Amino acid sequence: MKKTDPHAWMWSDALEMLNRAERMHRQMFQPAQAPAQSATRQRVPCWEPPVDLLETERELLVLAALPGVDPEQIHVAIHNGALTITGERTLPPELRTATIHRMELPQGRFERQIALPPGRYEVARPSIVNGTLAIVLRKLT
Repeated sequence: MKKTDPHAWMWSDALEMLNRAERMHRQMFQPAQAPAQSATRQRVPCWEPPVDLLETERELLVLAALPGVDPEQIHVAIHNGALTITGERTLPPELRTATIHRMELPQGRFERQIALPPGRYEVARPSIVNGTLAIVLRKLT
């Protein structure tokens, strides 16, 4: 490939950057090795789910992308003006001995804290819809 052709070297550089980004992504989302859990120590979160925060006149709606997470493994709490979402995504037992060819969804414990707009709120009805945790926070007056 000629270095004098700007399209050729720009394309080559772009492909190399994509390859580096994919390698970094694979390294970042290695399956987490769960540290030993003791009665006095909580497990450290491995990842944070992306969230959307929408506000209406009467409610806040928080949407968190949690595909493949067991709803029984999700905990929601409001403390000091922030909403905290914690839980864990684990591989199903039948896949724990599988050969992994590609794994892009992070595994292990997650935690996400979202600062809420000033006000008082109560959790009205969290639910899972199409792999998205939807948390309705009712505004208290």
